[in-house]
Amino acid sequence: MASGEPILYSLYVYAPDKGVPIFFMTSYALSAVFHIWQCYRYNAFRLIGLHPVCAVLFTAGYALREYGAYNYLYSPTTKLPLIICILSQVCIYVCPPLLELANYHVLGRVFYYVPYCSPLPPGRVLRTFGGLMLLVEALNSIGVALSSNSSSSPSQQTLGGNLTLAALSIQLIVIFTFVCLAGVFHWRCAKTKIPAAAVKTVLLTLYASMALIFVRCIYRLVEHTGDTKVNIADLDALRALSPLLRYEVFFYIFEASLMLVNSVLWNVWHPGRFLPRDNHVYLARDGTHAQREEEADSRPLLAKTAHVLTFGILFGRKAQTDRFQELAEFHGAAQAK
Repeated sequence: MASGEPILYSLYVYAPDKGVPIFFMTSYALSAVFHIWQCYRYNAFRLIGLHPVCAVLFTAGYALREYGAYNYLYSPTTKLPLIICILSQVCIYVCPPLLELANYHVLGRVFYYVPYCSPLPPGRVLRTFGGLMLLVEALNSIGVALSSNSSSSPSQQTLGGNLTLAALSIQLIVIFTFVCLAGVFHWRCAKTKIPAAAVKTVLLTLYASMALIFVRCIYRLVEHTGDTKVNIADLDALRALSPLLRYEVFFYIFEASLMLVNSVLWNVWHPGRFLPRDNHVYLARDGTHAQREEEADSRPLLAKTAHVLTFGILFGRKAQTDRFQELAEFHGAAQAK
C-alpha cells in the first residue's frame, strides 16, 4: 500500500498497490455472479437489476486498476495508461449513485406492497429520486473524467472537482430526504401494526445500505474540499495535496470496502426473497395478500421506452396514481372505522 510519498508523473499520485485490486476484483466478481443468480432465481431483474450491473462495473474497474498498478506513469508518447486510469475511475465512481438509485426503486416497491402507509404514491418515488440521480450521475461522470486526467490543465481539473463536489452535495441531500421518507413510512407501518417481517427486513437493509453510501459520500466530499489540483510534474505540489489523495489506504477503506459491503449486504438480504414479484400484489390490513387490478397500457412503444429511460419521469400513466389514491383512501377509511 502506498506510503503517502507521491511519485512524479504517476497518474494515481502514488505507486498503486499491485495486490489489493486483485482482492476487490475477485470479491466483486463473486458478488456479481451471486446477484445475477439471485435475480434469475427470484425473477427480480426489474426490482434490483442495477446491483449485478454495478458489481460487474466494479469488477471491471478494479481489473483496470490492477493493470494500472503496473503502468501508472504518464507518457506523452502513449495514451493507454491514461485511458486505463480514466476508465477505471469512471467504472468505480459511477456505481454508488446507481446503487443509491436501486435503493429508491426498492423503497418504491415496498410502498407498492403496503400502499396505505406510503407518504406518497409509489410510482413517484423512482420518478422523483430518479430525476435527481440522473443529474448527479451526469455531474459525477463528467467531474470524474476531468479530475482523473492528470495531464489536463489546472482549470479543467478545478472544473471537474467542482462538478464532483456539486454531485456529492446533491447526493447527500437526496440521501437525507430518502431516509426521512423511509422513516415516515416505517413509523406508519409500526403504528398500523403491519404483520409483515419482510417489510421491516427490507427497510433495515435499506437503512444500512444508505448509511454505507452516506459515509462514502462524506469521504468523497472531504476529499474534494482540500487541495485537489494534481500537477504530476511538480513533486512539491504533489506533496501539498490532501492526504486522502496521497494515501491509497483511504480509497480502499472508504470507497472499495464500503461499496463491497453494500453489495454483499444485498446478496444476503436480497429483496426478491421478501417482496412479491408483481407490484400489483399488496398486503391487506388483515395480513393477507390482495391484488390490484392491472390496467391495460395503451401507450405507444416509444413512450414506454422513454418512460423507462427517464426512470419514470416522462410519459407516465396518470391512472396509476389515481388508482393508488383510491386504494389509500379505502384503507384509510377502513382504519378510521
